[in-house]
Amino acid sequence: MPTGVHLRDARQQLFDAAERVLLRAGPTGLTSRAVTDEAGCAKGVLHRHFTDFDGFLAELVLDRAARLEARAHALREAAGTGTVADNLTAALTTLFGPVPVAIIPLITFRDELRARLRQARPGGGIAILAEVTTAVSAYLADERARGRIAPDADLDSLALSLVGGGHLLFADRDPGPPTTATVRRLVASVLAGYIRGDG
Repeated sequence: MPTGVHLRDARQQLFDAAERVLLRAGPTGLTSRAVTDEAGCAKGVLHRHFTDFDGFLAELVLDRAARLEARAHALREAAGTGTVADNLTAALTTLFGPVPVAIIPLITFRDELRARLRQARPGGGIAILAEVTTAVSAYLADERARGRIAPDADLDSLALSLVGGGHLLFADRDPGPPTTATVRRLVASVLAGYIRGDG
């Protein structure tokens, strides 16, 4: 591989390359060589921008987790509109897209990556799942404040049930992601008895 190839915004190109490798080959196929080959650059480029490969992976996960914030904001903006079940069905389908679902086993697969993420995000929780749980919980709180969720609803338990169930649905990617009807059935089941008014 030539060493003189210049990458514009090398960090982002390496992240994008890692994402493609992860989606194609899974966590075991994600190596520094696979990433730099995919990016079309010398292996040293990665090490010029990151201390080591686990440092690179930690930055990749944090970058992709931050991208979920815009999706979480869109979910909160939906509070009070449509139905709670439809809003959460759409949000889980978006938040558990192919990249977030592929990153979760990467985190569980690499002990050093988990350690780096704990340093970067004190308080624990698996990045990606923690972002999704926070988004769903905040949305449920907004809907409860509007009277569309029962005032006595345990929002933390509901959020964990929705996110845990959603992750299980989307993590089984063969023969593909679950249908909208399947996700909506999960949401309706978890929220049964807690929807009020026009929610």
